[in-house]
Amino acid sequence: MNNPIGRPRDARIDGAVLDAAAELLMEVGYAEVTVAAIADRAGTSRPAVYRRWPGKAHLIHEATFRDSVTTAPPRTGSFAEDLRELVRRIAELLTTPLARIAVPGLIAEAATDPVLHRRILERFSAEGWRGLDAGLAAAVESGELDADIDTIVILEMIIGAALAATLIRGPDGLTADWVDETTRILLNGVRPADRPATS
Repeated sequence: MNNPIGRPRDARIDGAVLDAAAELLMEVGYAEVTVAAIADRAGTSRPAVYRRWPGKAHLIHEATFRDSVTTAPPRTGSFAEDLRELVRRIAELLTTPLARIAVPGLIAEAATDPVLHRRILERFSAEGWRGLDAGLAAAVESGELDADIDTIVILEMIIGAALAATLIRGPDGLTADWVDETTRILLNGVRPADRPATS
């Protein structure tokens, strides 16, 4: 988070606050975490925390995903393999121990906090997955992907499937088999391969 005015931020405080938020999230759950408790654990003050983050949800969002790398997988020359790796990475990102606890609360708070909503979108949008557009463009050029498919639609389908599967199967249910099956459906749809499409 940027601090355009005033004194430069002390990175040591930032790190201590993020560590404290992550620890408390694991210990007491999203609903019970407070900014006051985070500040106390980090050895700083609530005003110092609020100078850095607008509120608890923004802080939890950064603490949950601060070490996450959302870049497109390196291209292998096979769109199917690249897509499978993207599905695997998104499933992994949304099922870390911190994400399992934080994501439901963050989704709920983002519904009424437009700034938080924008930041979450930035993380999970095509821009957040740097290099993905170029990879999909290469797949279109090679004939492996329909030119009319929008990058953000692919991401929505993967992220939505991962979130729904976490709720239905539990976070341990997003196995390699789930990744394979989800990738297969994204690639081929749900019709048998020998059945023609109908309008």
